[in-house]
Amino acid sequence: MASPPTERESRADPTRSTLEDDERTHRALEERVPSLAKPIRVTGFWGGIILPVFYVPLLVTGLSTSFEFLLFLGLVALNLLALYVGRVHRQQ
Repeated sequence: MASPPTERESRADPTRSTLEDDERTHRALEERVPSLAKPIRVTGFWGGIILPVFYVPLLVTGLSTSFEFLLFLGLVALNLLALYVGRVHRQQ
């Protein structure tokens, strides 16, 4: 059986801390709302795929008003959030 890495080995491998942070984040949702974790991840995954479709009408007509510009920024932020939440869908 392999022994856990020492602190020096963990610092030498920057991907290890990233993977551990990712696992901690992944477990956080499952620990807080276990019954809703899967639907939230599925919605995030598919939302991240579908949301860019809504960029097209805004970009075709132009971002001429401040409302359209804020709507576009809101869609981008929502898309990034959906991609982050749904990133582990089907990896479990």
